[in-house]
Amino acid sequence: MELEQKLKELQNIKLEKPNSVLSMYLNTNPADTEGKDGQWKIQLKNGLNSFENYLESSEDKQELKNFKKVREKIETYINEHHLDLKKSIVIFASPDESIWFVENLQMDVKTEFYWQESPVMDQLYQLKTQFPKLGIILVQKNQVKVIEAELGTVLDTTHYELDLDTEDWRQYEGPHKADVSMGKGGKNLQTDQFDERFKENQKRWYKSLAPKMDKLAKDHNWNRIYLAGDKEEAKDISNYMNKQIDKIDNRNILEQKEEKVIESIVA
Repeated sequence: MELEQKLKELQNIKLEKPNSVLSMYLNTNPADTEGKDGQWKIQLKNGLNSFENYLESSEDKQELKNFKKVREKIETYINEHHLDLKKSIVIFASPDESIWFVENLQMDVKTEFYWQESPVMDQLYQLKTQFPKLGIILVQKNQVKVIEAELGTVLDTTHYELDLDTEDWRQYEGPHKADVSMGKGGKNLQTDQFDERFKENQKRWYKSLAPKMDKLAKDHNWNRIYLAGDKEEAKDISNYMNKQIDKIDNRNILEQKEEKVIESIVA
């Protein structure tokens, strides 16, 4: 399910006592004060203990039982996935299990805990505004990699390569290093020969690529489009695309890992 749809569903939830929703924003970034040296584990324990102690003093046995059920599920999940944690994790959970929302994020959050009738989504909405669904188009001569991301997390990666025989951009299962020197009949072209041929046809070839990028942006509902590559190559694709390009980065970073690309280009 798309994140937007999940958020709409969460927004309309309002439970009745003794049921409540636990909303948890936990900063697990080892480079941050809250996350380093396993401090987040203490934050998690203290945050959950505060609610349990309060409910014990309130003598509402059913609500306490419901909270303990949610706590157990969250602690089990964290224990099973602690090696996969990135910079933060957001969880919304209810005792009847009708609500179970988890986002493991590549960005910081402020550690907060809430136990109330509805999910507390303020931080998540702020993050979504700051890091909306976007497409990052990385171009390097006859290779193109498209990274789709939301909330700083990679959703999908698509690879394209120009087929020099058909002069058409074909999608392939990546990642792999394309042989840019391959010409007709499988014969190798010298690098300078390839560069010369590419330069002569660059505008025409990128013009044929642009509609594919526009279609991806439309079909996948990108809120922003970032483009990275050599200055002239990025300029040509930007000029031929109908969709607005929100940011152009003149670096060849196609070979970098997706997470590193997002971290460097979205910053």
